[in-house]
Amino acid sequence: MRFAPSPTGKVHIGNIRAAIYNWLFARHTGGKFLLRVEDTDLERSTPEAIKVLFECMEWLGLDYDEEVFYQTKNVNRHLAVVEQLIASGHAYKCEKTSRDGKTGTVVMFKMPKEGVIEYDDIVKGHMAKKAEDIQDFAIVRSDGSPIFHIANVVDDIDQRITHIIRGDDHVENTFKHICIFRALGAPVPKYGHLSMIVNQQGKPYSKRDGAAFVGEYREQGYLPEALFNYLLLLGWNPGDDREVLSRDEMVKLFELEKVHVTAAMFDPKKLAWMNGEYIKKIPQAEFKALLKEKVKVEGEGEEWWDYLCAQVQPRTKFLNDLDTSCAYLASEDYPFDEKAVAKRLQKDGVKATLLDLVERFAKVDDWTAPVLEEMVKGLSQGQGMGPWVHPIRVAVSGRGEGIGLFEMLQLLGREKTLARLKSAAEKYCP
Repeated sequence: MRFAPSPTGKVHIGNIRAAIYNWLFARHTGGKFLLRVEDTDLERSTPEAIKVLFECMEWLGLDYDEEVFYQTKNVNRHLAVVEQLIASGHAYKCEKTSRDGKTGTVVMFKMPKEGVIEYDDIVKGHMAKKAEDIQDFAIVRSDGSPIFHIANVVDDIDQRITHIIRGDDHVENTFKHICIFRALGAPVPKYGHLSMIVNQQGKPYSKRDGAAFVGEYREQGYLPEALFNYLLLLGWNPGDDREVLSRDEMVKLFELEKVHVTAAMFDPKKLAWMNGEYIKKIPQAEFKALLKEKVKVEGEGEEWWDYLCAQVQPRTKFLNDLDTSCAYLASEDYPFDEKAVAKRLQKDGVKATLLDLVERFAKVDDWTAPVLEEMVKGLSQGQGMGPWVHPIRVAVSGRGEGIGLFEMLQLLGREKTLARLKSAAEKYCP
């Protein structure tokens, strides 16, 4: 198996999904997973772009079994094979005029003029096309550089590739490549073509639909394990209801025959949910260290931090959100959400409610979440705690959502809670 990207500075999630499938298949079958950098596009295949590729692979845990294969280092071999094809009558030179009006000599591969090109696609099933429906195609440019078709096939031969799993935008190329393999007397690898990743309108997923490159997900606070797991499920499932899988489970269960033929719809909400599931799996000590790094609260002991972790970790979808979701704990100058203020505080009667709570809370000796909840529940007289809970939350945190309100109050402590209720009542309530 091989992953053969053309590095352009950004790694698309569709490409990395193909890498994940290749990696899992190799690990499942005991084969080798190879990385080939198809860097013949010298303008875009810069050292910086190749570095980004390596960083994405490492971040996702996609290790490879041999040294990286650089396509540019095999150019002489590509051209030698082209001469072999010319000598055997499978290729020929001719004059071609480019779009900019320049005429030069190119090398064309000669397609068979009769018969059917067919193969059994591991994913799509039997595939066939009449040879006469495919025109001869260029394999060497007028500047003497080999084109993708010949370079790709020769490298696959040299690397002894047995299985090729790639996007179904390569289906037409596969018919051509099979002909090159046969012309060279080389064994044809087994092919599997993955259906596209699409948006909710059924169109190819792109930057217009949201983050489309691996680096963007890393920057937004996604965990590599979550992105890996989610991309695996875009076109495959274990055959039961399981969705969050360990890497060992993925390797054990993955079979190419179970890959879906239909296009896979990308669901950002599902990915965010999965990221949250993986955040829940972070060891508490590790999560606490992350929380302390992002939420600068002085003077609190480990017991306080442990309690905060217990409230925050199960509700966190993105690690990058910790500093904003917990901002009210770190400073008295915490931001207020305008919509939450308008909805919960700027209503008749709310000011009186908050000031009444200040007096009642001041008399509470055991400042713990259960005691505070029981007190507010008593005020509601069975009619629901909404009229109290929502204004309190916005007043003390500036937000309309977050961890449990009464746990929030326990973390803030009595003095901060009372001061914030008074301040919000005077500043925001009519």
